[in-house]
Amino acid sequence: MNIKLFKISFLAALAFGQLTGVCQSAKKDNMPDTLARNPIIKDKYTADPAAFVYKDSVYLYTGHDAPPNDKNYYYMSEWLCYSSADMVNWKEHPSPLNVKEFKWAKADAWASQVIERDGKFYWYVAVEHGTVNGKAIGVAVADKPTGPFRDARGSALITNDMTKQTGITWDDIDPSVIIDDDGQAYLFWGNTACYYAKLKPNMTELDGPIKAITGLPNFTEAPWIHKRKGWYYLSYAYQFPEKIAYAMSKNINGPWVFKGIINEVAGNSNTNHQSIIDFKGKSYFIYHNGALPTNGGSYRRSVCIDYLYYNADGTIKKIQMSTQGVKPAK
Repeated sequence: MNIKLFKISFLAALAFGQLTGVCQSAKKDNMPDTLARNPIIKDKYTADPAAFVYKDSVYLYTGHDAPPNDKNYYYMSEWLCYSSADMVNWKEHPSPLNVKEFKWAKADAWASQVIERDGKFYWYVAVEHGTVNGKAIGVAVADKPTGPFRDARGSALITNDMTKQTGITWDDIDPSVIIDDDGQAYLFWGNTACYYAKLKPNMTELDGPIKAITGLPNFTEAPWIHKRKGWYYLSYAYQFPEKIAYAMSKNINGPWVFKGIINEVAGNSNTNHQSIIDFKGKSYFIYHNGALPTNGGSYRRSVCIDYLYYNADGTIKKIQMSTQGVKPAK
């Protein structure tokens, strides 16, 4: 055998063996995972994530950024739905809801949230009203989490003439809903001002007056309400470009105590919109950025997921945004 060829073959084999050993060692030593899972959806622009756990899966609902290539504005006409049993592998379902389903609305499939009650699934959405000037909140209903969803009322649940804290026409956006331990449901929403109100058991009507929340510094939009171990958490978009901050309370009616910022400006997106859930023993922070290399940015956003951790006193640790994202939940 040619000596030079032998040396080359020997060195190549040695290198391969060393590389294999490194790979095996990495598995044994649990070296950092370098897979780039964020953004989690790479074939579409997705924004304003809202997730909830139902049975053994997570259902993720997003807006769909789809402006023309030469335009920069929020063009969104439908919502998207994905599901996963492990937070990593996501199945796309046919779009279960379009703004056209609301005959009283004329545009803008903006931020939303879905919740289940008594075997029905209720989807609260922000749209542009057709006759009442400004944004409005509608509610759709379905028999399964993947839809199809239909308008549950035939009219808006919230219109701009019902809220008077600000003079703007877009303060009725970004609905977030929770059903408390006693069965009472609440709807939170707002831009510049943060509002909330009780919902009747049918989930399609208000059950009392609309109230405004005070004591949320630099509240911009995107309230998200969740509860854990007796604490209520109200997270929201802070300033602009948006970070995510949060407040805590022992009572859903407040007072709310501001706790600080948990997520910095996300990539090259001016907006930041969060969803917080627990699934299979871990907590997750779901948000969007503008990271897709195709043409990502403030008007072409992408959903990402990272872990969320709590301190012993219930406060939230600052989110570590990553390209790796999360590992499969077991």
